[in-house]
Amino acid sequence: MKKMVGVMPLWDDEKESIWMLPAYMEGLKAAGMDSFIFPMTQDEDEVKRLVGLCDQILLTGGHDVNPSLYQEEPVNASVEWNETRDVMEERVISHALAQDMPVLGICRGLQILNVALGGTLYQDLPLQHPSDTDHHMTPPYDRPVHTVRVLRDTPLYDLLQTEHMGVNSIHHQAIRKLAPDLREMALSEDGLVEAVYMPGKRFVWAVQWHPEYGFPSHEDCRAIFRAFSRA
Repeated sequence: MKKMVGVMPLWDDEKESIWMLPAYMEGLKAAGMDSFIFPMTQDEDEVKRLVGLCDQILLTGGHDVNPSLYQEEPVNASVEWNETRDVMEERVISHALAQDMPVLGICRGLQILNVALGGTLYQDLPLQHPSDTDHHMTPPYDRPVHTVRVLRDTPLYDLLQTEHMGVNSIHHQAIRKLAPDLREMALSEDGLVEAVYMPGKRFVWAVQWHPEYGFPSHEDCRAIFRAFSRA
C-alpha cells in the first residue's frame, strides 16, 4: 500500500483560506506516496486524530514563524505569521516525533522544526544577515541560484554522494541557533544552515530550498522525495 503523507496547509491572509502549491503533492506522488492537506486547527485532539491518519508528515513553506515562539519581538514589518498554523504545526511535530514518524520539512518547514525543538531564527536576512548570496530569487523557481556545501558523514551526503550542489532559494528567514536535537547537513555560501536531520529518528530531515519545484528536472530533488518515501 502507498504511504499517506499529511501535508501542512498554506494560508492566504487576504482570502482567509487554505491553499496549496500542486508541486508539493506532485513531488510526493512521483515518489509513490499519497497525500492529503490538513485543515487549519489549534484543537489538540483534532491534531492528534489527523496525525493518526498519516504514515508521514510534510512541513511545507509559507508564512514566517512567530518570533514569540523563540522569545523575541518582531524586528520589522516584514515578519508575518499565522498563529493557528504555528500552534498546529508545533503540535503535529510533537505527535509525529513521539511516534517516530518520518518528517520532511521544506523552507518554513525547516524553520518551524528548528523552533519547535528549541532553536531560533534570523527573522529577516537582509537586515540581520546581509550577504551577496541570493536567498530570494525571482521566477522561474526550478533553477539553482546558489550552491550549498553538503557535509560528509550526514544522511544527505550518503544519499547524493556530492559535497556541492546548486539549489533554488525563496526565503527571508533562516536558522540562527540550531536546535540541540538537530544536526547540520548542508551550509550555504554565506554560512547559513540549509539542511538538517535529527539523529536517532527513522527520518527527520528538513531543507531550506524547494525540491518540489526542482523534482521534474533535477535528480537530487527527486532523490530527496524518494528517500522520504523509503523511510
